[in-house]
Amino acid sequence: MTAYLVKGVSVVGAAPTDLLIRDGVVAEVGAGLTAAGATVLDATGLVALPGLVDLHTHLREPGREDAETVESGSRAAALGGYTAVCAMANTSPVADTAGVVEQVWRLGREAGLVDVQPIGAVTVGLAGERLAELGAMADSAARVRIFSDDGHCVADPKLMRRALEYVKAFDGIIAQHAEEPRLTEGAQMHEGEVSTRLGLTGWPAVAEEAIIARDVLLAEHVGSRLHVCHVSTAGSVEVLRQAKARGVRVTAEVTPHHLLLTDERAATYDPVYKVNPPLRTAADIAALRAALVDGVIDIVATDHAPHAVEDKECEWAYARPGMLGLETALSIALDVLGPEWDLIAERMSRTPARIAGLEGHGLDPAPGVPANLTLVDPAARRVIEPAELASRSRNTPYARMTLPGRIVATFLRGEPTVLDGKAVK
Repeated sequence: MTAYLVKGVSVVGAAPTDLLIRDGVVAEVGAGLTAAGATVLDATGLVALPGLVDLHTHLREPGREDAETVESGSRAAALGGYTAVCAMANTSPVADTAGVVEQVWRLGREAGLVDVQPIGAVTVGLAGERLAELGAMADSAARVRIFSDDGHCVADPKLMRRALEYVKAFDGIIAQHAEEPRLTEGAQMHEGEVSTRLGLTGWPAVAEEAIIARDVLLAEHVGSRLHVCHVSTAGSVEVLRQAKARGVRVTAEVTPHHLLLTDERAATYDPVYKVNPPLRTAADIAALRAALVDGVIDIVATDHAPHAVEDKECEWAYARPGMLGLETALSIALDVLGPEWDLIAERMSRTPARIAGLEGHGLDPAPGVPANLTLVDPAARRVIEPAELASRSRNTPYARMTLPGRIVATFLRGEPTVLDGKAVK
């Protein structure tokens, strides 16, 4: 294993120092380090962050390898500065058995670009009718701890309660896609002034807020862990704020696109802006940003959702919802939060690693710590070109936008997966 001497890097925004990476760990930290035989990386002006961790990634394999594979999604993640991603269960077949989650886990290990932690389905086939093999998935080689029917809400309150009770036995988490389906039938975008003007069926904010309110009460009653996926409304923030004040064991995520883009984008009728939950209003964005800063929202999660060309380059009503996110998430965070490195590390690495229980991830570079880290050039600006993305899909909402920051290098247990901004393998 090659040793790397990273010279003049700022660790999470602190004064420049040197890092020696050897045998998979950060061996030394300090000024003026030398190491015979080590590959020297000039990191002047760069910031070292603990490798990013994504709690919400769609890798599509098995079943939709035309849109993404575990390998291509892992490469996109590494180029985005990630060292671990949690892969959602809505594959084909659904990841609702020990066999499927182990397949995804092994594909991630074979790719060797990021640690891929499968998320298991809550219900069989995501159908919302009976619980999937939660215990078997938890006991499998993949050691699943997060379960989600993402893309579908666990709408039945009795079933949701049973799921929350079941995962308590191994300190598991139910990650809910909060959407009351009876309030969103035929919905195409956020319900509001823009949907009225465009004549598109609206997706009301209360459809999200009602499920979150119900589920925090269930989690409080059961004493179990709840995670709320892709929070998108100001009302949801207030429900979460009150729940956390009562000590409910709830965490929440927000996506980069819900921090930046409003429902006005739907006026273009470009299906790249169709997503679930939908893009909301400027007032919602302001509330989400404030909640991310103050910790009511715990993390940024990408909801990276690649789609094949035919599923996006079509009429709005027939397009599948979802956007790419892995390769641009840190840039969006920088654009929204500014160079608040400690906050970015907390929301994009430390806290998601802690929620998911991913050992060795989310740790600031220090002697003896596994060398899972990323080097960022905060002064760089880049134009997002869809054709240059590593994902098999091209449905980025940031096409031709100029965004701050560039991932220069990513290390997974001391091995580079990205060097000089390019994937190593």
